[in-house]
Amino acid sequence: MSAGSPGPAVDLTRKRSVVVLLYPGLEELDAIGPWEVFGYLAALRPDLCTASTVAAASGVLRCAKGLRLVPDATFADAPPADVLIVPGGRGSRTEVDNPALIAFVQAQAARAEVIASVCTGAFLLERAGLLDGHAATTHWASIDRLRALGTVQVVDDRRWVDEGHVVTSAGVSAGIDLSLHLVARLWGPAIAAEVQKDIEYFPSPPQLN
Repeated sequence: MSAGSPGPAVDLTRKRSVVVLLYPGLEELDAIGPWEVFGYLAALRPDLCTASTVAAASGVLRCAKGLRLVPDATFADAPPADVLIVPGGRGSRTEVDNPALIAFVQAQAARAEVIASVCTGAFLLERAGLLDGHAATTHWASIDRLRALGTVQVVDDRRWVDEGHVVTSAGVSAGIDLSLHLVARLWGPAIAAEVQKDIEYFPSPPQLN
């Protein structure tokens, strides 16, 4: 499955737990973009979705540009995720060597419906063994680095790539596109269109030279 492909048949009425993984040095919008989409859905339709965050430990953590976040749960007491969102950022270069974080991703992947990455969060999924033999994408500046690992069928110039259980997206703002795609796939296009309209996500940036 890839961008624009129909998803598998799913129960559009099922309530799902969406969990956003946090760690020091993550790129802010990688986490906040998906949080806005799923957090809005949880407020709009609490019968369909819950949204929460998780990190290795409780307390404040600092993101790549200084934003400070506090997780709702830790790896030790996190609820099982139906959808796990894994952000990227410069902190991902360190976290690929964090065995506790990689083990958490692997454990969640064993039961979750979807594991999704934003930007260089793809490298965390790759280290967890979730991208082996799969098509995937990441931030344009890290495409060659992902390809050099030799385990992933790297896709260029896509906002997101849907492989069913595992979904990856390009850099930073692409996490919003990814999240709206997942809302459409898991709860139907009408719900996704309502969320998109209500958060007013219709990008029309100026043309820059």
